[in-house]
Amino acid sequence: MTVQDSGKVALVTGASRGIGYGIAEALVARGDRVCITGRGEEALEEAVERLGSDRVIGVAGKAHDAEHRVVAVERTMEAFGRVDFLVNNAGTNPVFGPIAELDLDVARKVFETNVISALGFAQQTWKAWQKDNGGAIVNIASIAGVSASPFIGAYGMSKAAMVNLTLQLAHEFAPVVRVNAIAPAVVKTKFAQALYEGREEEAAAAYPLGRLGVPEDIGGAAAFLTSGQADWITGQTLVVDGGIFLNAGVG
Repeated sequence: MTVQDSGKVALVTGASRGIGYGIAEALVARGDRVCITGRGEEALEEAVERLGSDRVIGVAGKAHDAEHRVVAVERTMEAFGRVDFLVNNAGTNPVFGPIAELDLDVARKVFETNVISALGFAQQTWKAWQKDNGGAIVNIASIAGVSASPFIGAYGMSKAAMVNLTLQLAHEFAPVVRVNAIAPAVVKTKFAQALYEGREEEAAAAYPLGRLGVPEDIGGAAAFLTSGQADWITGQTLVVDGGIFLNAGVG
């Protein structure tokens, strides 16, 4: 089946696999051209081939590297002439344990990768295209950022900052650019594997919808938030959690 070109272009960070790949896949499927980023060059090249090298390019690098952010946006503009949508998905969670014992240098690394890089990419796409031409930004937060998140406190704090960054950008970039966030629960990816590996059935049983998330669930949400159907939505955090928050009620 031939997909009609939408005429739009997206930059999706951290998209060689997992949630980022699922988002890129959804955007390509609706006709967007996409630049994906990732740390591993080989994995990135494989992702580009799977998505379609006629519509997708890859730029390898680390999200917290300012030079990489500049190059990624420049390459997108050179290849496609525009960058309508930015999806800030790149993130890290290198530590598991009580926050009282959290290494502050590790906390700084988490914030640099998860929050500062997202702001940096937003600044770059704003200057390169969106300020004068409009568009949309989607920040991938987490339910860890809107609730207590035992043993992944640094990650949770960084994702809470992502939610607030979304509000700040939405206010400042209006009316030309809409900015929203998605807060997923546990999605079946290598990144989240430690949270369900060897106990997926038990983990899924806690979800009212009876399963963990998959990257396509987040891809669909991102496609909606960057579509014309969401033209009157900005500054919002869409929780995509299989109903897990329903279990926080009394009884």
